[in-house]
Amino acid sequence: MQRIRCSVRENRLSDPQLVPDAAYEPYVETGSIWVAEDASGIAGFAAIDIAAASVWALFVDPGAEGRGIGRALLETLIDHARTLGLPRLTLHTQTESRAAQFYRAAGWTDQGWRDDGQVEFAMRVTR
Repeated sequence: MQRIRCSVRENRLSDPQLVPDAAYEPYVETGSIWVAEDASGIAGFAAIDIAAASVWALFVDPGAEGRGIGRALLETLIDHARTLGLPRLTLHTQTESRAAQFYRAAGWTDQGWRDDGQVEFAMRVTR
């Protein structure tokens, strides 16, 4: 997972010192992280911060882009949030990045810019 996070071009947190390996452990322990695999190994991963009702991470290996992996991971994450009864999820990403375009296309609503210059998105997940 760390290899993928660090290989994504538009990731301001690609320095492993900013998000060390140990940062993944709480998500593994709570079962709130998922991986997508292909013949080469892990092709993408997603994690939800349940307490914050937010997407902690969603990354796809650049060599596996365009195959629907990100969309499938996002749907899994949203389904899990729905199962937990979370009314909505938020996330933040770089403004005008490919990730921002991805979330807009997936129906997330732009909530405006944060103090750190990133854009925040929200999605209602309960029906």
